[in-house]
Amino acid sequence: MDSVLAFCKFHAFVERQSHQFGMSVSSQFITLNLSKPRKIIAVTRSKAGNSQHRKLTKNLRYPRRAKLPPDPRSNLFFQKNTYPSQSDSDSNEKPDVDAVVDEDDDLEWSPDEIDAISSLFQGRIPQKPGNLYRERPLPLPVPHKLRPLGLPTPKKHVRMASPVLISLRSSVSKRVYKNPEFLIHLAKEIRSLPPEKNVSEVLNKWVRFLRKGSLSLTIRELGHMGLPDRALQTFCWAQKHPQIFPDDRILASTVEILARTRGLKMPFDLEKFTISASRGVIEAMARGFIRAGSVNLARKLLLVAKDNKRTLDPSIHAKLILELGKNPDKYRLILALLDELGERDDLKLSQQDCTAVMKVCIKLEKFEIVESLFNWFKASGRYPSVVMYTTLIHSRYSEKKYREAFALVWEMEESNCLFDLPAYHVAIKLFVALNDLSRAVRYFSRLKEAGFAATNDIYRDMIKIYAASGRLAKCKELCKEVERAGFKLDKQMESLMLQMQKEVGSVKNSMNYK
Repeated sequence: MDSVLAFCKFHAFVERQSHQFGMSVSSQFITLNLSKPRKIIAVTRSKAGNSQHRKLTKNLRYPRRAKLPPDPRSNLFFQKNTYPSQSDSDSNEKPDVDAVVDEDDDLEWSPDEIDAISSLFQGRIPQKPGNLYRERPLPLPVPHKLRPLGLPTPKKHVRMASPVLISLRSSVSKRVYKNPEFLIHLAKEIRSLPPEKNVSEVLNKWVRFLRKGSLSLTIRELGHMGLPDRALQTFCWAQKHPQIFPDDRILASTVEILARTRGLKMPFDLEKFTISASRGVIEAMARGFIRAGSVNLARKLLLVAKDNKRTLDPSIHAKLILELGKNPDKYRLILALLDELGERDDLKLSQQDCTAVMKVCIKLEKFEIVESLFNWFKASGRYPSVVMYTTLIHSRYSEKKYREAFALVWEMEESNCLFDLPAYHVAIKLFVALNDLSRAVRYFSRLKEAGFAATNDIYRDMIKIYAASGRLAKCKELCKEVERAGFKLDKQMESLMLQMQKEVGSVKNSMNYK
């Protein structure tokens, strides 16, 4: 009875699968073997066409080899031995049996067994345990590609990245109180006031937008306009507003302008001032004294600050040295300032200040100081400019170290330093001293190709080197060029030309006599 029930279930299952794949099963080809109740043999035949025995495909007629069943121990899915081993069939026989299924002791078909049989008609057996399709992990982010160039700047870094791009959501005072255009416009409005009116008429309109440090630029601009009285009025107005004053920046700007225009009430106690005032205010007063030409007051202020152990910026010494270099009577004071600079451990000079000190040292014939300043500047990791190179070449030329100066010209060429007009002038003067006509002519032509107009001194040097080589025709050509440029030859050049003409005339006469 159990065999009959199993047969009925299997017959229904085969009919369902055959109908799904376009096949039909005839009942006359299904046989029940009662002597062996555990084996069921199902033979399916196609009804396609008129013939019941359709010709099999090539892969079925000539199978490669019998397929082995999967090992039950290799996969946990097969917990029961549902596939017996197939017997080797004769290669000449063409069996019509498509599938052989062993039935276990349990006659009930579980869903897993039905899925396994269904997969024979569909293809690959699904692998339930495990995950066959593993997800590939995302690549690690590259640091330089996290925020490529050109993307918008985050809002919290807008002012740090570009101070011009201020957020529109910020208040008007934050957008105005440090705006240079607005502060310069305030100075222009104050300048346009009638003399009888006070600056408060302009500043009261904008007082709610001003903060500490705002009016320092306005006061400096009034000083550049030559209005120290208006600058002082602006400072007095700022003292009455606690959101603007006290502020050392406003005080420093006012003190510098008054010292520059000699508007400070003298005398006053410099020692008390240096003790109480900040470093910025003391340096502003020193700069004002230097620009006003009051070098004695500036020197006195530096000495008082030194006695009170107030360290000022080295640029103050450099500016004072440059101002003292205009007066030959102050050369002794310059040497004292140079000694003070040499004693500084924290020497920090800009390129402009360093070059200015080098030029003054050339006047004093302190060529060793010029060399040491140039070497210190290069040792600090900075690159000399064409002005500094020109100053050092002029120093070596003045010291009559022509070969060392020529080596510096080659150093400029190797560093691709662009020559300006003073650099061409110094180079040509050096080649004239070396009596190197070819290089002097080359640099003179390069000067013209660069678009510079030769000065009277350059023409004089070129006439000298042509005259030393006996090139009278070239000298006459340069004399005509000098006249076209609007210059006039001095007496020394005129006498040199007359002497050359006499020498050429005497040579011609001697040749005619022979």
